[in-house]
Amino acid sequence: MVGNGPIGYRIDVLVEEEIIVEIKSIRTLTEVDHKQTITYLKTVEKRLGLLVNFGEAHLKDGIHRKVNGF
Repeated sequence: MVGNGPIGYRIDVLVEEEIIVEIKSIRTLTEVDHKQTITYLKTVEKRLGLLVNFGEAHLKDGIHRKVNGF
């Protein structure tokens, strides 16, 4: 869970306590989807994240690597 209040956000998958994987299944990712993943990385102080959208025609087109610069 990310955040400090009654309303928090949940990371979809955390791999080996190092890589955040955010999963979507929508036609097109928005800027908000990308920013959400970066926000999770910054909040939990992780360096690498993957934003995966299963809504793409080809899965390879739906994988986006995100890096937190700290």
